[in-house]
Amino acid sequence: MPTDRPNIILMVADDHGRDTRAYGNPSIHTPNLEQLASEGVVFINGCCTTASCAASRSVILTGLYNHANGAYGHTHSIHHFSCFDDTLTLPKLLNEAGYRTARVGKMHYAPESIFPFQAGYPQMQFARDDVAMSEACREYISGEEPFFLYWCSMNPHRGGGKLETHPCRPDRFGNPEQAYPGDEERLFADDEVTVPDYLPDIPDARAELAQYHQSVARLDRGIGRLLEVVKQEGKWDSTVIIYISDNGAAFPGAKTTLYEPGMNLPLIVRSPLHQARGTTCDGLATWADLTPTILDFAGAYDNPGAFHGASFRGIIDQQSPADWREDIYAAHTFHEITNYYPMRVVRQKRLKFIWNIAHPLTYSSASDLWAAATWQGALRRDVSAYGQRTVDAYLHRPRFELYDLQTDPHETVNLADKPEYADTVEQMCDKLRAFQERTSDPWIHKWEYE
Repeated sequence: MPTDRPNIILMVADDHGRDTRAYGNPSIHTPNLEQLASEGVVFINGCCTTASCAASRSVILTGLYNHANGAYGHTHSIHHFSCFDDTLTLPKLLNEAGYRTARVGKMHYAPESIFPFQAGYPQMQFARDDVAMSEACREYISGEEPFFLYWCSMNPHRGGGKLETHPCRPDRFGNPEQAYPGDEERLFADDEVTVPDYLPDIPDARAELAQYHQSVARLDRGIGRLLEVVKQEGKWDSTVIIYISDNGAAFPGAKTTLYEPGMNLPLIVRSPLHQARGTTCDGLATWADLTPTILDFAGAYDNPGAFHGASFRGIIDQQSPADWREDIYAAHTFHEITNYYPMRVVRQKRLKFIWNIAHPLTYSSASDLWAAATWQGALRRDVSAYGQRTVDAYLHRPRFELYDLQTDPHETVNLADKPEYADTVEQMCDKLRAFQERTSDPWIHKWEYE
């Protein structure tokens, strides 16, 4: 097949932070992701644009910020957000480009009619069994080329009830009571896990992290089986593989926030059309770039101006791209229908600026994160610090936040009110307004009357 028409697999995890050894977590067990990283490129500055499942997926599949495509938050149940009916989507554009298209696993997009995948399985058919889900893709992968596969795990999202046998009653993170047929669960002890800096090191957090680690390990086994299928079916040398997560891990302090644990995520690319193997790239990339990049690989990137993102295909082989953007943007508005807390962000390699549009409000917690043993344990134990912040600082945020990510990677020293940074704040505000104008952000009017 022509090398300019490769097969493309986009793997999307559900609430997986930068928790692989490739990104520095020593206690996680992800040998297949490490193998993928060793055969591809690890992006250091890959970021979602909104840290919520459905909203993020709308960006992934359209190349448009969700305030422009209409999916402001969750699509299911009472939340009922949805992309506009005339939104152009990645599967539609790939269909028109002559690709076979299929999806498997989590959907979390709406309306389904504008995402016309040609093949696939019912969303819940494989539940959390990623090994079985990957094996089910074998027949599709073995077929005619070129193809696009949208592979979406439901791991390591919270769910499945509480582990009642544990005194902290942690969320199970979808872990089954018994291993799925043909699979073997990898268990983790509470004292075996690494507690990230954004969480408090308390028994409740360790108990939930052990469950999260187990769910990530199951995700990794599913990835391993999928990569094995691609190789066994003779498609390895003609297939581009991209791995991401929709947003950060499902813990307060990560998911639904636009602090680094919520938005700076895994992005691993293995391309047979590129030379880089086992390297990193520090170019700034967002999930709005994924549709343009995939279309670029497919030879169908005909109208770059139709997207808010841009193809990063040209920088994959470059460890530190010189002729590339200096800013990326994030825009989060809702998670659940009751979680209104709009934020707009300019992020550079060093500086990061957050505009908390509804800053007089208390930060709104997702229902499952509020109920999390980690959060409730921190409140019950009256901890002085939730990770690197106080609980009060996490819940009550100023209008503007400005951080130096190089000297303050945990985003705890807000520079926005310091006189010597007044010009920087003004420049960042100008950048945000220009971004909002370019992307038709309805919240731009908040500059005028609030």
